[in-house]
Amino acid sequence: MATDEFISAPLTMHIPDGFVDGKTAVTAAALAATGLGLALAQAKRELPPRRVPLLGLGAAFVFAAQMVNFPVLGGTSGHLIGGALVAALLGLPAAVIVMTTVLIAQCFLFADGGVTALGANVFNMAVVAPFVGLAVFRGVSRLLPGLRGQVAALAFAGWCSTVAASLACAGQLAWSGTVAWSVALPAMTGIHMLIGLGEGAISALVFAAVARTRPELVGGATGAAAPAEGGARDFVRYGLLAALGVALFAAPFACPWPDGLEAVAAKLGFEHAAHEAAPAPMPDYVFPWIGHEGLATAAAGVVGAIVVFALAVVLSRLVVRSPERE
Repeated sequence: MATDEFISAPLTMHIPDGFVDGKTAVTAAALAATGLGLALAQAKRELPPRRVPLLGLGAAFVFAAQMVNFPVLGGTSGHLIGGALVAALLGLPAAVIVMTTVLIAQCFLFADGGVTALGANVFNMAVVAPFVGLAVFRGVSRLLPGLRGQVAALAFAGWCSTVAASLACAGQLAWSGTVAWSVALPAMTGIHMLIGLGEGAISALVFAAVARTRPELVGGATGAAAPAEGGARDFVRYGLLAALGVALFAAPFACPWPDGLEAVAAKLGFEHAAHEAAPAPMPDYVFPWIGHEGLATAAAGVVGAIVVFALAVVLSRLVVRSPERE
């Protein structure tokens, strides 16, 4: 990816090619594969088939929400990661699967995150963020019972998950020799402490809305029974329409400011290390053959949301137990 493309792309903590060296990329990929393998194995044992469409909905929503950058401070923007939110609603295995699906699609369809850095991005945002988010959510929920307590717990969990993922990213940059640990740590965590406030607020609002409108759908993280098939189907249908609406109508108006990792790279002077390892059909979330920038972004968002929905559903159906076994 060229440097000017990198600076314009919405990449909160999506590490591009060139930022991590070979040993870091291989190690992170091994850790990410281990986390995904464990999640798939647990999903095969525990995930009811009728919850599978909810994973597709979660993937579509996270993808669409990540296209909408919000202003943070000093010309820097951020966007939802979503790991804590999905883990609180659907459980840790589902969150790992959902986030991995989104990151793979972002990498190969939109050049959002490097191919060689895919393992690092999956480890940070699909393993670390959901794991830390769910652990904090469960711990705080025990201290603050009731729906209000859960909403507050998720707000804090979202913030913690963002900071934890930024710590992992800083460690990977430092181990690669891209930037010193003493510099990467305060730079990455400082800006992501602010971005985490938006993560926590958005996560809490979405969780509260789901809990109040469809309380039977909340409980994937606490072992509650799966929702009835008809209720889940209606929720997925309208939820997918909402996700497509976000991609279609909100994404074209996202804040254009550089986000956390972009701002840190520019400030510390290593943004020129970014390069493109493989071409993508819709780089920078722009659908080809559409001249209008806003329409091109909206079209790319709709296509991406549909693709990640389908990928998450297909992947989940390949691993979950059959209805007969259930």
